[in-house]
Amino acid sequence: MKRKEDISYKIVNIISGTNKSLAFELIANGLKKESSIDISYILLQQKESEFSQFLREANIPYQIVQLNGKRSYLKCLLSIYKILIKTKPNLVHTHLRDASLIGLTAARIANVKNRVHTRHHSTLNHEYYPKSVKWDKYINTTSTSIISISKIVTSTLIKKEGENENKIELIHHGFDIKKFRTPDTEEVKKLKEKYNIKNSDFPIIGVISRYVHLKGLQYIIPAFSELKKEYPNAHLILANAVGSDSEEVKKTLKKHLKEIDYTEIAFENDLYNLYALFDYFVHAPINKDVEAFGQTYIEALCAGIPSVFTVSGIANEFITHNKNALIVPYCSSKSITKELKKLINNNDLCLSLSKQGIEDTKQFSEQKYVEQHVNLYNKLCHQKGKK
Repeated sequence: MKRKEDISYKIVNIISGTNKSLAFELIANGLKKESSIDISYILLQQKESEFSQFLREANIPYQIVQLNGKRSYLKCLLSIYKILIKTKPNLVHTHLRDASLIGLTAARIANVKNRVHTRHHSTLNHEYYPKSVKWDKYINTTSTSIISISKIVTSTLIKKEGENENKIELIHHGFDIKKFRTPDTEEVKKLKEKYNIKNSDFPIIGVISRYVHLKGLQYIIPAFSELKKEYPNAHLILANAVGSDSEEVKKTLKKHLKEIDYTEIAFENDLYNLYALFDYFVHAPINKDVEAFGQTYIEALCAGIPSVFTVSGIANEFITHNKNALIVPYCSSKSITKELKKLINNNDLCLSLSKQGIEDTKQFSEQKYVEQHVNLYNKLCHQKGKK
């Protein structure tokens, strides 16, 4: 328990529509340990979630504000405003669209001097939902500082949305690297039983990606179909198998594969051990800008899984062909198949990629992630004075 005299400023994090997030858990745990920070959360959602349960067990204060679509925006705004007026935070930090739209507006009305939002998408709206770009710009304007999660996001903010680069702070996501490196054998076994993964299944190709067009599943599935011709016991695992383009993805699966050839996992809480099911990993966004970060790039390499990637989001900053992964052209099923076969037939290459991938992901440690947030909060709150 923090002593009242230790606390120098209050921070309220506002997050919308999140069931579970390892990144949010890491930062919450890290901030809780900072004696100078009084951290609390406002969660815009309809009921308790994995994340709210985490906060409760960690003894971190939170409130749930009922979010039921756009019709509830005004009610949510008033609720958040009342909370902020009562708590008088020095800084409000928002994550995801609804939280940023509503939370930053409420914070501005409540005269919170430091209003920070983390930008979690890159060119998504520019490419798929152009009418929503105006809301991105509104959020940017209402923020006094913006956290960018990759250089691609920073470029989007400056070049496509005209944002002032002095408002932008680059903070990459952080990861509990040790947990990805050391899966629990018994828990992995339970996952295999849970999803009926057979010992004879080889190679197992892992994909962790929402069912949306930009992730390139429409190229990965045909690539796996070709791989099956040479490796009849190959199995495809598709995790995070939900999204706005689910109907199209399922049509593609039906066209190219039999149901016994693949496993769909809508949500798996045990992400650390899930990667241990994979022999090889594929992530293939359709261009360099559309992925804002791409946590699966880091997670797969942390777990030591030999991987085939297209380069997008954070991969632009550190993925090198034949060094820590194999890179393929965008939108090319044929290339994905070719590089997977290269991995399957070259164990020395796999070992080399795995070793280098583990080394290169050390820069994304949870310690650095928390430290960068604390440094930013300190700078902003002390720079502008306490409320």
